[in-house]
Amino acid sequence: MILHIDMDAFFASVEQRDNPDIAGKPVIISRDHNRSVVAAASYEARKFGIRSAMPVFQAKQKCRDLVIVPGNMKKYQAESRTIMAVLTGFSPIVEPVSIDEAYMDISGCGRLFGPPEQIAAAIKEKIYSRVRLTSSIGIAPLKFLAKIASDMNKPNGLTIIPQSRVMDMIRDLPIEKVPGVGRQAMKQIGLFRIETLGDVRK
Repeated sequence: MILHIDMDAFFASVEQRDNPDIAGKPVIISRDHNRSVVAAASYEARKFGIRSAMPVFQAKQKCRDLVIVPGNMKKYQAESRTIMAVLTGFSPIVEPVSIDEAYMDISGCGRLFGPPEQIAAAIKEKIYSRVRLTSSIGIAPLKFLAKIASDMNKPNGLTIIPQSRVMDMIRDLPIEKVPGVGRQAMKQIGLFRIETLGDVRK
């Protein structure tokens, strides 16, 4: 089985953890300049429709009480190294995707750490004990389904797609949920009236 570990609103969560005054508030990571764009947004900010890559002036329009933090990449990189070290303590096969997410192959790890759900729960607990940040984990036989699963119950989620459900997931999965399928690809796919991954399989 494959695990996809994704930290929850990583940059913003680090800042909220380190500054109790902004905990629970709508936070974005960016320079406070109208020409800047949002590098990351807390879940509180996302409720206003604020997202990464959005111009800061638009984010301000959506939320009057928005907290803007310039960010500290060195700090985020240090936290990332700690998190990745936790992962390698459970499996030798860890594939970092970015500073705040990674895939893990846990084949053969059951004898040491138990079934996949138990391994994922232990990883979440150890990450939180080390850095006081929550993560979401998806478990599936395939990488792209593990990534989809990790996004299903955010934040602080744990979702498993067992082998028995793989074909049903593929059949019904909206094509825009597939990692790597962006807006331009959707325009082309729409010409073929493809709506689900099952349509592609047919």
